Amino acid sequence: MKGNRPHVSIGIPVYNGENYLREALDSLLAQTYADFEIVLSDNASTDSTRNICESFAMRDLRIRYFRSEENLGAARNYNRVFELAQGDYFKWAAHDDLCSPELLEECVKVLDRDPSVVLCYPKTKEINDHGDVTKKFPAEPDISMSSPSKRYYQCVCVAHPQVAVFGVIRRSALEQTRLIGYYSSSDRVLLGELAFLGRFYEISEYMFFMRNHSQAHWRALPKRQQRIAWFDPRRAGKITFPHWRLLFEHYVSIFRSPVSPGVKLRSFIYMGMWIIRYWRRLRNNLIQKD
Repeated sequence: MKGNRPHVSIGIPVYNGENYLREALDSLLAQTYADFEIVLSDNASTDSTRNICESFAMRDLRIRYFRSEENLGAARNYNRVFELAQGDYFKWAAHDDLCSPELLEECVKVLDRDPSVVLCYPKTKEINDHGDVTKKFPAEPDISMSSPSKRYYQCVCVAHPQVAVFGVIRRSALEQTRLIGYYSSSDRVLLGELAFLGRFYEISEYMFFMRNHSQAHWRALPKRQQRIAWFDPRRAGKITFPHWRLLFEHYVSIFRSPVSPGVKLRSFIYMGMWIIRYWRRLRNNLIQKD
């Protein structure tokens, strides 16, 4: 630690997470790299999440627990754990995922060694309710190249699961982004903004285990309005155009990025390819078809 400040902060935004929260915390406390804190932000849970958080905070002084008295929505809660974090590096962690003991150590090694890397993450396996491996995720697109526009293309325009957002991120880079937006797929927008700021590095070992279970929000909330309310309860029941919003936010990311006009122009061209790929979804938004 630098004084009382940890090198790494792990932020866990949680709402009614009693089912897997203990396992997730145990896997993080078992890390071989010890210079970290855990920031728990409880989004007004109504189950035993509060008791679990308080008991773990009493066991380990590296854990800080905060609770909201009303549901702020997932986006606000995800951003809140970063705002409360103190470390040089930051990692989001979901209450239902697991990490190998070496994950933090290996990611920190890469970030400490190479300042051009803004985000480091390992390969990912999917696990079920019982923790059994059900599949291996394919390697993320190559976002290690030096060209910011090519990194942006790989990150935003190539279809892939956004597991990199759960990697270890340089705080100084994350502070330059708009964090998690109050709309669906805002994690992809965030990754696009980070791609303008530096390289990503994927560790070849499988050290992250993403849980796919019946209560996961992407399975429990099949309707558009449900997903919108999950991100931002204030927008529940309102008419929205999620893919048009996503397109707008991608354009804003390019405009505000600290890159040359030439890089921005190439990135705008790539977004034209994005429009061609997703034109059916844009059309369906206009007729409010899920």
